[in-house]
Amino acid sequence: MKKKLILFILMVMACTGCTEFAMLSSGAGIAVTNNVYAKAYSGVDILTIIKTEKDIKTHMYHSLTREKNDKKSND
Repeated sequence: MKKKLILFILMVMACTGCTEFAMLSSGAGIAVTNNVYAKAYSGVDILTIIKTEKDIKTHMYHSLTREKNDKKSND
């Protein structure tokens, strides 16, 4: 019991930034769900966050707004 508590405290101390906490919380979804597609999406999302510090939804939002702005500027 004491070892688990010490491990938990060390993990909390190691995860001081928001990005690391987001990665841990999104990784927890992999263990909870049984859906294969949800597991694959969560895995890709974690890799995207590690590489770019943005999740997939943020990338899609930025690309759609950029495309919309480009279309307006061409008209």
